[in-house]
Amino acid sequence: MLTRGDPLAGLLEGPRARGAFMIRACFEPPWSIRIEDRAPLTAMLMVRGEAWITPDTGEPVLVRAGDLAIARGPDPYTCADDPATAPFAVILPGQVCTYPDGRSLKGTMDLGVRTWGDRLDGSMVMLIGTYPMQGEISGRLLDALPPLLTLTSDVWACPLTPLIMEEIVRDEPGQEVVLDRLLDLLVIAALRAWFSRPEAAAPAWYQALADPVVGRVLRLLQDDPAHPWTVGSLATKAGVSRAALARRFAELVGEPPMTYLTGWRLALAADRLRDTEDTLDAIARQVGYGSSFALSSAFKRVYGVSPQEHRTRAQPFVHG
Repeated sequence: MLTRGDPLAGLLEGPRARGAFMIRACFEPPWSIRIEDRAPLTAMLMVRGEAWITPDTGEPVLVRAGDLAIARGPDPYTCADDPATAPFAVILPGQVCTYPDGRSLKGTMDLGVRTWGDRLDGSMVMLIGTYPMQGEISGRLLDALPPLLTLTSDVWACPLTPLIMEEIVRDEPGQEVVLDRLLDLLVIAALRAWFSRPEAAAPAWYQALADPVVGRVLRLLQDDPAHPWTVGSLATKAGVSRAALARRFAELVGEPPMTYLTGWRLALAADRLRDTEDTLDAIARQVGYGSSFALSSAFKRVYGVSPQEHRTRAQPFVHG
């Protein structure tokens, strides 16, 4: 099971609770779909055939069988058999599907269990997994991604494709849970592969996890944010002096240990306000603040709104 200390756990922990889902798309050319759902992250794994993914502000990218693409929202993009093919469908927030003129497409292209398109035997088959909501923790990683990244089959072979293809059409109890976990594994494996590449700009904290001293301290902070950490106690755990830890942490992460911890605690609090109905007192204890007043003061200083205002704004997405 993922833990908070895993560098990619925060990306998935909250979004899974916010309705992550996976479908299989099957099409025969010509076809073109306009994506305007504003989802923060969508993974597209080509199983058969090929497709062009065209961001509004970038060049078209061709993905072939075995390739994987990850689109980072909220910017729109188009998937098609050819960049010149005009879209015949638009996907809006909440996975509302319409014709380009706004008429509903609901049910028109349903082909079975979690399958969507114009024909089951289409020459193009793509597995699409979407996380429709972003949290503060996930934003720390997503902000480091380009709007569209691709991993071709010659640099990364996905071992999960047969499992996902088998499960996605299985109308049995537990299917949603299995697909959620498979989607998580797919995204984690893909992002690991991406951040290991020279062209990827991994966040400083992600790179610092490889450091024997700073990496240990980061995991301590992420695993147990409620602990009353000090630079001294962290230095003892890491086996170095306070001065050495402070200097090395700032060099690799870009900020002092206590500043990082404050940001991590408040990001956790923001996601818990959005994703749970826990009281402010309970959340304060969970993330390391002595009282709801202390958390409220720090939260408003950083986010510009009170915790209650943050929760109210996010209310439409809680448990729905």
